[in-house]
Amino acid sequence: MTALEPDQPTELRGPRPGAGPIRRRPVLAAALACLVSFAAFWVAQRLAHVSMVDLMVYRAEGETARDGKDLYDMVATSARLPNTYPPFAALLFVPLTFFGVPLMRTLATAGNLVLLVAVVHLSLRLVGRPRRIPPLAATLALSALLVWCEPVWTTLRYGQINLLLAVLVLWDLTRRDTNRWAGIGIGIAAGIKLTPALFAVFLALAGAVHAVRRLRAGAGWRAAWNPWLRQAAVATGTFCATVLLSAAVLPRDSHRFWTEIVFAADRVGEVEITANQSLRGALARLLHTHDPGAVWLVLAALAAAAGLALAAGALLRGDRAWATLTCAATALLISPISWSHHWVWGVPMLILLGGEALQHSGTRARRWWTVTVAMGLLFCSFALWWVPHRWHQHEELHQNAGQMLLSAVYPLAGITLLALTAARLRRPVPTDAISDPATPPGAPTAAVSDPEGAPESAR
Repeated sequence: MTALEPDQPTELRGPRPGAGPIRRRPVLAAALACLVSFAAFWVAQRLAHVSMVDLMVYRAEGETARDGKDLYDMVATSARLPNTYPPFAALLFVPLTFFGVPLMRTLATAGNLVLLVAVVHLSLRLVGRPRRIPPLAATLALSALLVWCEPVWTTLRYGQINLLLAVLVLWDLTRRDTNRWAGIGIGIAAGIKLTPALFAVFLALAGAVHAVRRLRAGAGWRAAWNPWLRQAAVATGTFCATVLLSAAVLPRDSHRFWTEIVFAADRVGEVEITANQSLRGALARLLHTHDPGAVWLVLAALAAAAGLALAAGALLRGDRAWATLTCAATALLISPISWSHHWVWGVPMLILLGGEALQHSGTRARRWWTVTVAMGLLFCSFALWWVPHRWHQHEELHQNAGQMLLSAVYPLAGITLLALTAARLRRPVPTDAISDPATPPGAPTAAVSDPEGAPESAR
């Protein structure tokens, strides 16, 4: 995306009496709208008597780790939910035991709302802010709207950590690639929950392709090493550090997780229930079976290969936002279980599509707005809950065609995003749009680098 707000907007570069108050008005209006929307959201959640059941499981994990008991024999709440996360997550959950339950719930709700604002802010930084809207106003206004998306609602309903994971990944991918610490956020996110590790794979793949291109251009091995490879290495090293820390503090639990629990995908929950918005869940409902077996494995492998290739291709072209969100969609599609609240990545996806619509005019703008509105309806309609669904009743195994479609809205959204990325990659590449790993996020892409690392435009 190139519709980026300059560091100092044109209309503010010269002294203009009264410009300050004019610029403040959108911020104040957006702040008020965000405050009202968040307050209404909080009241709606209380009136709905949300259980925050996953937050209670996190608290139980922290208490179990603190007391030295077996993490993976533990069950929590009346639903008898087990622990499914790596032991590193339990170490991070120990502070939850320092608060009473009512205060913990309040802090978790407030913290998740703040994290939503952070996700929107980082998404705008990744995609590019609207030119004529102050950055803070855009962030607050979009937060006021997007808090009502089903994945966000369900994340706060259960007290989930999805927004935290998204912030960690987006924080990494909106920093300069040349930052020596870039990759730490992805590594920590993968240590908490394994799925974000795919972002390290995506960076490594793009970095490897870039390195091969440099070598073919006559550069040496030292010049072939690039920031994307370093970022993937930092992410991998950070993830390994979380594993080693967990092994040192919780050796028994770590051994059991990495030799047993990590392979027990069905431990998380029933595959076919409508809340499972992965390819595996959609396929189980389509085939009316608890376990799609080899069919899913083949489909997931193909989706992983296609998604990673598209994400790496987009990054190499300079489409960092498309690359990041293509990788996110791929991770959610191929995961054995992707609950609906895992799809908080729909927030940056909608911002990306809206940004594309703002970039164009005429027929192309109308097409992008149509796509944006359609995707918005998928994420905000709660359509997946319109079908019969009750825990342990297996009603999803008897769906008709219309119900199958409604209960596959997020996989359809993910596949749509991959298709849009593929169509984007088919367009001719402008000579000044080839990405160099040193190009900072939100900046215009550099020209093709020569073997010595200097852009052609700088020769």
